[in-house]
Amino acid sequence: MRRWVVRLLSAVVVLLALFCAFVWVMEFYPRRVAHPPLRLAEGTLAIEHARIYISPSDPPIDDGSILIRNGLIAAVGKQIEIPAGTTQLPCNGCVVTAGFWNAHVHFTEPRWSGAEFKSAATLNAQLADMFLSRGFTTVVDLGSNPADTLAIRRRVESAELNGPFIYTAGPPLYPPHGIPFYLHDTTPTWIRALMLQPATPAAAQNDVRRNIAAGSDVIKLFTGSWVAHGRVLPMPLAVAKAAVETAHLNGKLVFAHPSNLAGVRVAMESGVDVLAHAADDTQGIGQGLLATIVHNNMAMIPTLKMFTTTVTPDPHYMDPIYAEVREFHDLGGTLIFGTDVGYMTDYSTEGEFEALGKCGLTATDVLAMLTTNPAAKLGVSAQKGTVTLGKLADLTVLDADPASDLANFSRVDAVVRSGRVILQSIRLPRLPHP
Repeated sequence: MRRWVVRLLSAVVVLLALFCAFVWVMEFYPRRVAHPPLRLAEGTLAIEHARIYISPSDPPIDDGSILIRNGLIAAVGKQIEIPAGTTQLPCNGCVVTAGFWNAHVHFTEPRWSGAEFKSAATLNAQLADMFLSRGFTTVVDLGSNPADTLAIRRRVESAELNGPFIYTAGPPLYPPHGIPFYLHDTTPTWIRALMLQPATPAAAQNDVRRNIAAGSDVIKLFTGSWVAHGRVLPMPLAVAKAAVETAHLNGKLVFAHPSNLAGVRVAMESGVDVLAHAADDTQGIGQGLLATIVHNNMAMIPTLKMFTTTVTPDPHYMDPIYAEVREFHDLGGTLIFGTDVGYMTDYSTEGEFEALGKCGLTATDVLAMLTTNPAAKLGVSAQKGTVTLGKLADLTVLDADPASDLANFSRVDAVVRSGRVILQSIRLPRLPHP
């Protein structure tokens, strides 16, 4: 009898050890090196005969050239001398801007699961589909499993994968009992049990500290969570304040999902830095409140196409949201481009640009949303956001000028990141400069 007990206990121990090893391999091993060093390309690269938008506020350079050396912009302007042996990126009257940002993405679709162990060919195709073919050289993940996102980031930065630079929030913080209904209904119970729902300020502080220790670059709060159709649950203000203060003490920005007036007020009063969406329930959100948000230097990511794609096709539903974004912009608010792809499975960007046009934004406004505004908010204007000497060679190449049509922002021909060509739509040979 004792022999069978010993054997049973031994089997249990072995199974437990195997389970622990499996969890470590799948969840903790991929999180190693959470912040890999930035790797710049070596050599020289040139783009000639381009229309260059060096910044949203400067006039474009026609028939200009850009010389890139070891991942940095070495020269930009007309009649630049291109050294012999320089690699050419084909350009037939192309349009070049600073690399685009998408400041609201997610790596939560099943296609990203187990990213540590998926082939480079598989992940490269997914990264091109979701980001590079849309011109994005930098993205901000606002909620995902770090085991997947950090693995992708590490493999991108080691040049094993072609992808954008990734900032990540790691797991978001929700109100107590405040998981959104659209996640609650599609998420297994055991995963819901692990989702962060701090009920006290101390719990919120601990959750933020753990996220940062695990590799998060920003923090995401659901200050207003749609827990049922027609019902938003706000995060307790004391909890939100504790989370924001802890993030700021650690030098991290805080993004908030607001949903309605109550969620916007919690975000504003707690000191959040960026509204990750326009509030889709706009009741009570008027000029006075928006002016206060602008005064507090909070930025907004509209994510307009997401509402039309995932909420309702009713065009009239969007009218008050368009008005909210238009008013915020007219008051001098900082808008940042983001689409919520990953949650939204349609990756195309034409609809977002069309919607921004309905808010009264010009090509100059949208270019700022895609480049200088996010770079400034994330504190990297010295490295990114404009096509100027000494900055990282993060560039988006278009085959048509967005000044004539906002939809042309979606006509991406090539993408350069840290001086390396990571996407070419036109597969022409790149020959050394004579």
